[in-house]
Amino acid sequence: MAARRVTPAAAQAVPASAATAPLRPAWAEIDLAAIRHNARVLRDLVAPAELCAVVKAWGYGHGPVQAAKAALQGGATSLAVALVEEGRQLRNAGIKAPVLLLSEPPAPAMAEVVRSSLTPTVYTEGGVGALSDAVAASPRLEPFPVHVKVDTGMHRVGAEPEEAERIALDVAARPELDLRGLWTHFAVADELESSFTAEQLAVFLDVVGRLARRGVRPPVLHAANSAAALCHPSTRLDMVRCGVSVYGLAPSPDVARDGRCSALRPALSLRARVSFVKEVGAGDRLSYGLRYALSRRSVIATVPLGYADGVTRSLSSRGGQVLIGGSRYPIAGSVTMDQVLIDCGAAADVAVGDVVVLLGRQGAEEITAWEWAERTGTIAYEVVCGVSARVPRIYRR
Repeated sequence: MAARRVTPAAAQAVPASAATAPLRPAWAEIDLAAIRHNARVLRDLVAPAELCAVVKAWGYGHGPVQAAKAALQGGATSLAVALVEEGRQLRNAGIKAPVLLLSEPPAPAMAEVVRSSLTPTVYTEGGVGALSDAVAASPRLEPFPVHVKVDTGMHRVGAEPEEAERIALDVAARPELDLRGLWTHFAVADELESSFTAEQLAVFLDVVGRLARRGVRPPVLHAANSAAALCHPSTRLDMVRCGVSVYGLAPSPDVARDGRCSALRPALSLRARVSFVKEVGAGDRLSYGLRYALSRRSVIATVPLGYADGVTRSLSSRGGQVLIGGSRYPIAGSVTMDQVLIDCGAAADVAVGDVVVLLGRQGAEEITAWEWAERTGTIAYEVVCGVSARVPRIYRR
């Protein structure tokens, strides 16, 4: 299978060369075929609703341009990002698909929103006014598309229901704007026993109904994130916004155990090669703090990835493991900034250059992002987003 290697600063995959190939034997592999496959699975599941692929936060660590193109090839019809800068990066890479901004841009950014033909979300009067001013100052002739967000109970951003109705009517009344969408976001869709998702949906649909009675019905209603798209069919409406599931990860352990993500394929693996091997005697202690004591003589392998690369330091004390030769071995002592030590046992046949899998599959074994997350008290989203910018990505097509 063909592979290309880039650094996260690059907008698109480029062929490896002496100038771009990493000098450190550590990398993240991104399976673009898996992203295409996941988008296709999600598209088919939610049809006739459309799929919007969320590629914010550097494509959840996978690369925004590469992930966006793969998701669009798999059947997504639009994309979503958090920041104007993220949307501009997609446009600079030649991506023409609609790009939704998931938070209201600050007023000074509205000119760039219009210039880059991004679709803003608004939920304040000031946001509507700033967007109108930016459109009026541009050479654009057609009404500019905009979505209004309703806060139905998560209380992060969005207008309260009555205020959202007023803002939507204001947008609809402005000839320079096109009320293209109305949406909300669920707080606990990944908690399958909670009734709060249904309550949020009811609040949202009440706003939709009140607008309809005023003669306004935005063509795109959307509420479902990955968990809702997978587990709550009534929330799919006209479009779903899927982030973590596009990358092959379950939104929560509950959803993973429920089996609804069984058709998805994780797209990211984190790998390195053993950089140093030595035998260390029984009773010796390893790494910063000397907290890991050897009960017997052991082969210790050094791996050139550390917490500056996203290998969270808390794995040291939470039973973190890696794969070498298809077998599991424990992380030995504190994860350091650039390296981690692995306790391979007394008779291990481990050598410099052996491939180490920190996330991903090797042989019959697999270490998942959710395994890391459950060991360290976080979520898989944070694990993959945490693979840092200094780890080169290899894109497999």
